[in-house]
Amino acid sequence: MDSTASTPQSTPTPTIPLDVTDRQNSALLEDTLNLLNAGAPDKSGQHGITEIERWAEVLRASERPGLAKIIQELGTLQAQLTASDTQAHDLAETLASLGNETSKVAEETIGDYGAPLAQLGKLLIKLGSSLSR
Repeated sequence: MDSTASTPQSTPTPTIPLDVTDRQNSALLEDTLNLLNAGAPDKSGQHGITEIERWAEVLRASERPGLAKIIQELGTLQAQLTASDTQAHDLAETLASLGNETSKVAEETIGDYGAPLAQLGKLLIKLGSSLSR
């Protein structure tokens, strides 16, 4: 290969709208609740980051209004968890804000998702509270 040739770039993955079924939504919600009920994920583990990425994709694919703040908070949380200098109180504030926003959405949710979303909101607030101590 010629040394002046450009470095091959990976082809970007095309953005395809994500079609998420009710069953997939329920499974994601259940997975997240199980993860958080086990306590705050270890920062060194990748599982929490994977869950954040899953949620962000699902929320972006949703046609439901009012999710922009949650998507933004998920992005902030992901950045904080991957940064080496994140302070516990910053993480606590993000979790509390994410919990509050999730609780708001839960109040407006009709059907089977209202109660689990409310539980998720409470868990996020509780985790934020435990980190701020």
